[in-house]
Formats: sequence, structure tokens, C-alpha cells
Amino acid sequence: MSVPRPLAPPSVEAVAQRHGRFGGGAAPRLFLLAGAGLAWLIPALWNPTYFYALCIWDGVLFAAFLIDWFCLPRASALRVQRNWRSALSIKVAAEVEIAVTNSTARDLNVSLIDELAPSPWHRLRWLSLIVPAGATAGVAQTFTPGERGDIPLGRVYLRFRSAFNMAERWAVADLRQTVRVYPNFEHAAKHSVYLARSRQIELQMRMMRLRGSGSDFESLREYREGDEIRSICWTASARRGKVVSKTFRVERSQAVWMVLDCGRLMRSRGEGYSKLDRAVDAALVLSQLALYSGDRVGLLAYGRALNQRVLPGRGAAQLRHIVEQLAVVRAEIPEADHIRAATLLSLQKQRGLIVWITDLAETAMTPEVIEAAGQLLSRHLVIFIVIAQPEVKRQAAVAPQNPEQMYETVAAQELVFRRELLLGRLREHGALCLEVAPHQLSAAVLNQYLSVKERNLV
Repeated sequence: MSVPRPLAPPSVEAVAQRHGRFGGGAAPRLFLLAGAGLAWLIPALWNPTYFYALCIWDGVLFAAFLIDWFCLPRASALRVQRNWRSALSIKVAAEVEIAVTNSTARDLNVSLIDELAPSPWHRLRWLSLIVPAGATAGVAQTFTPGERGDIPLGRVYLRFRSAFNMAERWAVADLRQTVRVYPNFEHAAKHSVYLARSRQIELQMRMMRLRGSGSDFESLREYREGDEIRSICWTASARRGKVVSKTFRVERSQAVWMVLDCGRLMRSRGEGYSKLDRAVDAALVLSQLALYSGDRVGLLAYGRALNQRVLPGRGAAQLRHIVEQLAVVRAEIPEADHIRAATLLSLQKQRGLIVWITDLAETAMTPEVIEAAGQLLSRHLVIFIVIAQPEVKRQAAVAPQNPEQMYETVAAQELVFRRELLLGRLREHGALCLEVAPHQLSAAVLNQYLSVKERNLV
């Protein structure tokens, strides 16, 4: 099962309107020619007559400006449209085109700037195109989003001139819209090798499957002494003329919940991604793998309150729904309330697998993690994954050279010790704990999930 690619954002269109107090101004050619006319000042130092020549030159330029100004069409003669070529994913370049329709009888030189959302990988810049009379022309640029979720886009600002290039008019097209930026699908494609391993594990499980009191139908066989009456297949018995029993196998599918911490610690960034972005990528690839393996997948994202909740389900529609919810998962400024994760006890009655991705703060709020995990472990198997802080571990291993470095090293060692102590307490409660570097998070989650499946721990 591949990750469903969402559709590109819809196109938006608007009629241009006048922009600015005067709605236009002088074009670059006018300034260039006016600057060239200043050359009359040199001979004017010896002969004042040349001052009159300069005034005549400026008068001609002013008349040319007025003629060109009144010949330019009004802004309402232009129609502007923004077209997207593909869906938007974080840190993935997408192509967007601005098309301008010129309903006048004159060719126009148009410069425009599209007010896209701020991004570390995109800068606003002026684009130029020539729009023939009565035709439509477009110019494309690439846009690389810097964050997931619903982001607002602004207007398109235009400057248009005729071929005379003495005057220009200014216009603005209201193309404001909200577009959704999805997780990075390229990361999901890189982990396709885990799908093959999942298939191999599934085949092994079929060869080792247990017959007994499960709920999945296995096969038919002759009735044996000790078989329950309810296991008799009466229709098959009538056809064969002898009593036939059904055999069942233990159900191998399970409910897999992905729990994401959206607190302030998940806001920290590295290599262009926040920790929450890495967690979302891991949840995306785990959803794909678990659904491919036949499991039911659900999602719970929490901060100070429950943010996103998707009940377990199967199929491509469930994966599409999870993708939409992962796109709008946002990190919050305050500390997350980890007790919110215990809500799963009321949502998932039967034993299931919970993959909890979080980060730990050495504060008074930390014991809430142990409390919430203890409540979940009473019924479920919990894989507790903590995003590591490589810079803290590096600082803890530094040999101090002065008192300031000694203080930093001791502080880092204290943080590492507290985190290891907390993970140890979680292991005592029965959780499977991992501390993983951000860039290795997806691979670690998939490996741990497959290990649980292979060992049949749930």
C-alpha cells in the first residue's frame, strides 16, 4: 500500500485592481533618458543657452510620459490566476504558475511578485513576462514550504508597461488562499524496503499460525471428539453427509496507535526540520507499514489538550485520513500534558500496540510521563520513543578546559543522567524504550514495530 498523494491546491483567479495612491509612476526608460539629458549641464557651464536645451529635453520626456500613461490600460483589464502543479510537501520544491490575461489591444510588459508564505528555502522576487494583446501568458517559479499545515498565501503585485516603456501602472490581484502542506512523502518512499520485510514476516507467521480458539476462519475438517458444537459447519455437513467442524486461527492483526507529543520540546529544529516534523514522518511511514501488514492504525496527537484523533481503521481511505491529520499537527508553546495520552484507555479496550513519540524535560512535569505510561501499560504494549539530544551528549563527553566549560559539562551530564534514570523507570513498568537521534527516528520506529510483529508480543 503506497502513501496516497493528495491533490494539488485549487487554482485561484481575480481581476487586478489599482494599487497605490497614484496607481503608477515613471518607467525605468524615463529615468535613464532624464539622466542622459543632464549631459547638457556640462556645456551650459560656458554657454547658458544649453540650459534651454535641457528644459526642452525634459519637456519632451514629460510629454512622452503623459502620452504613454494615458495609453496604458486600467488595472481592471488584467486578470490574474495562480495555478499549482502538484501538492505541497515540507522541504520539497513545488512549481506554481502565475498566469496573466491581457484583454486590451496592446502588448504589455508585466513584472509581478507573488506573496507566498515565508520559508527558509524561498525568497520573494520579481518575475517578468510579456503578455500579448488579447492573450494569456504565464511565468512559473518553485516554492519550497518551510512548515506543515494550513498556511496562508497573499496577493500578487504587478507593474505593467507598454513597449514605449515611459510610464507604468501598478496593480494588485487578491489571490489570497490557504493551502495545506503535507509531510515529506520522499521520506516514506525511502523506507519501502521495510514493506518487503513485513511481507516476509507475514509469510512466516502463516506457516507458524496456531489453530484453536481464535476468531479468524482457517479450514474445515471432520468432526473430532471434544470439538465444540458451535464449531460445526452445518451446511458443509449436509453437503458431505458427515459432521464437519470449522477450525480457527488466532487473529494476527492488531490495533496500532501512534501517539505524538506536540509540546514545546518538539519545536526545536535541526537540519531544517523540527522534532515534531521528524515524528510526523515516522508516524507516516509506520501507518503505511502497519496498514500494509493488515493492522488497524489510529492516531492521537496531544499538547495541553487533545489535538488530532483518528480511530483505528484499515485501507487506503484510513491512510488518506491519517495523512490529512498529520499535515495539520502543530507544536505548541507550553509544555504538553502527558496525562492526555491515557485517553487511549477509553478509546482502545482490547490489547493493542502504542507507539509513543515524545521528548523529555527535566522538570517537575516529567513524572506525568511515567504515570501516563503506567496506566497504558496495564492493558497495552507501549513502545516509548524519546528523541535524543545529540548536542547534550556531546557536551557531556567534553573534557573541560576552564571553569565555564566544567559547568556546562556537569550540567550536560546531569541532564543525561536524569533522562537515563527516567527511561529506566519506564522499562521497569514494562515499556519498550528507545532513545533515537532525530534523523534515525523513522528507521528505528519501523524496526521496533517489525520486531514486535515477529516476536508476536501483542
